[in-house]
Amino acid sequence: MGCGWAVPYSDEAMVAKMGERMGADRTFLFGRRTYEDLLATWNARGGPFKDALNTARKYVASSNPAARLDWPNSTLLHRDVPAAVADLKKSSGTNLVIMGSGVLIGSLMAADLIDEYLLTIAPLVLGTGRRLFAGGTQASLRLVDSSSTSTGVLIAMYEPARG
Repeated sequence: MGCGWAVPYSDEAMVAKMGERMGADRTFLFGRRTYEDLLATWNARGGPFKDALNTARKYVASSNPAARLDWPNSTLLHRDVPAAVADLKKSSGTNLVIMGSGVLIGSLMAADLIDEYLLTIAPLVLGTGRRLFAGGTQASLRLVDSSSTSTGVLIAMYEPARG
């Protein structure tokens, strides 16, 4: 998975915050690449996150209508993904959570479908790699909550500053 650099920054506070996000009232949205990376990583690693991801409902956005979804409880979203997500927001009865999936996030930001951003900011500058928020992406946000971990990671929760 492309974020192996993050492992040394994990601590009890980080695991607790991620555990909150993986609770029973969650449905996950993934881009295909993130879905495949998480499947390979967590099924090999095991533990409670593996179980949470395997049992949770997952929706996967892909431009390939024949994309294979090997994880249980997975449904392919194809064609107009923002419209499908808008329908899910109305009908699912759970919180829809995205982990990674920069292309998906960009399309949902453009459609004003993201209600909350939980960002973890590590005390590290990489200088390379894929950007989560691609060029041209812009959103005004309002800080709702923040905390720091023993390893210096900032955990910031934002909502769109609508209005």
